[in-house]
Amino acid sequence: MISRLDFNGPYQFRCAAELAQSVLEVSARRLFKGPRLPGWNWFVEVVTRMLQKQVASALDFRDIQEARCYLDSMLISSPALAGINIRQIEHEKFRGSWFSRKNAESPVTLLYFHGGGYSFYPRSYANFIAQITLAAKSRTFALDYRLTPEHRFPSQLNDALSAYQWLLDNGADPKRLVIAGDSAGGNLCLALLLAARSAGLRLPALAVALSPPTDFQTERIGNDQFDWINKRALLQWRDWFCDPEQRCDPLVSPVQADLRGLPPVYIQAGRGEALFETIEDFASYAKRQGADATLESWEDMNHNFQVFGPDAPQSVEALNRISEVIAQRVGSRKNEERVAC
Repeated sequence: MISRLDFNGPYQFRCAAELAQSVLEVSARRLFKGPRLPGWNWFVEVVTRMLQKQVASALDFRDIQEARCYLDSMLISSPALAGINIRQIEHEKFRGSWFSRKNAESPVTLLYFHGGGYSFYPRSYANFIAQITLAAKSRTFALDYRLTPEHRFPSQLNDALSAYQWLLDNGADPKRLVIAGDSAGGNLCLALLLAARSAGLRLPALAVALSPPTDFQTERIGNDQFDWINKRALLQWRDWFCDPEQRCDPLVSPVQADLRGLPPVYIQAGRGEALFETIEDFASYAKRQGADATLESWEDMNHNFQVFGPDAPQSVEALNRISEVIAQRVGSRKNEERVAC
């Protein structure tokens, strides 16, 4: 369970009020009508409603810095975060943070890319990256890549490629190296595979993409009534990220890429998310090419449902599947304890 919610900054009262309103709305609705989807427990429904409010509010700000300040108003602390050491890194070409498990060896190195529409990196992301680190049983470098709209494509990819090269130069064994990301970070994960191959770099053992956008050309966005991201947000983030003529670039839309010969790609998505159809299309496209791509999906779950952590059984199952896939594909120690976030 979440151990603490802290509110701070100039928007702390607004954020706290939106959370309280979400709790009341969801509790009243469930009392009279039951859950919006059969697979949703109370926590999933409350967090989904809160995230819907936060995304809408963030996009209403005229100043992107104020929007980021607003999203930083709520900070999550949890048992997962308590089990992790975090050390910040400032490199001449990029910055990020090492996440490592306390009092535990980590045979796997994980390069992780956060989500946020390429535009946001809320402080609460540390809690989710801690969950990923525990699931992967890894030493995780979370890249703090440059954000849009100030820095457009390919700034984020250049940062990712620099960080990947840095890991290789500093002794990371590609056979025990995993790259992963969620949402926009999942898109960046796929783009990095292509860029690293083009650069002639040794490729990682595995890529893990959670709810990745795969086609920036299409406006075919699924039913978003159950998701916390919607068409407005997706199109805004796309416009901030790249120019219209760049949307067909395989490094932007990997559904346009030659995926043959890449390392295994493991994808997770929720069948209730707005991007599910395009994610499913990408997985089918990859398999037709003969690529080693696996998509696993969860009924009723929405975008980045893994962030619900131990408070949703589907999220626990998904995190455990990440642990199992890494153990199978990367050769880390088997039969270790299952994830306890």
